Amino acid sequence: MVYTALLRGINVGGKNKVDMKMLKQSFEQAGMKNVVTYINSGNIIFTTIDHSKNDIAQILEKAILNTFGLDIKVLVLSLEDMKKVMSSLPESWTNDDKMRSDVLFLWEDINDESILDQLTFKPEIETVKYAPGAILWAIDKINVTKGSMTKLIGTKLYKQMTIRNVNTTRKIYELMLAAENNG
Repeated sequence: MVYTALLRGINVGGKNKVDMKMLKQSFEQAGMKNVVTYINSGNIIFTTIDHSKNDIAQILEKAILNTFGLDIKVLVLSLEDMKKVMSSLPESWTNDDKMRSDVLFLWEDINDESILDQLTFKPEIETVKYAPGAILWAIDKINVTKGSMTKLIGTKLYKQMTIRNVNTTRKIYELMLAAENNG
């Protein structure tokens, strides 16, 4: 099966530095196959069999701890999980000079539509939607500083999600589909 591992909080502001080449080797040594990393923010596409997503996450967290000495949370998504997110993500959403659009991937313990009730957002300037496995968030660039994302950062809830912009999310999905087609 094809999976992606999303690492939370690596290579951000010079903290939790992780070399992608070493990370790829670490995943391979942990038994993952066809490992591909995408950009420096901790996006790894791979295939494996005989493991649940939770087991894979634990295996990879241990591998990262052993290789880098870092206690990093790993969110593992199957291709089916990613398809659910992608089917809810509006094609018109972009991440460019006009719009900022992010996908807030959720750990299982907060993965429920009721999560939106715990968020404070401004519907007049931002769009926030639940998709199975994620919160989808978009705002016009000129309103970013007025949006609610800055209030989310640092909260208990924020620690149970990992964020990728829509461009990165779409590329991860593309790489997952390629891995499935090559498998």
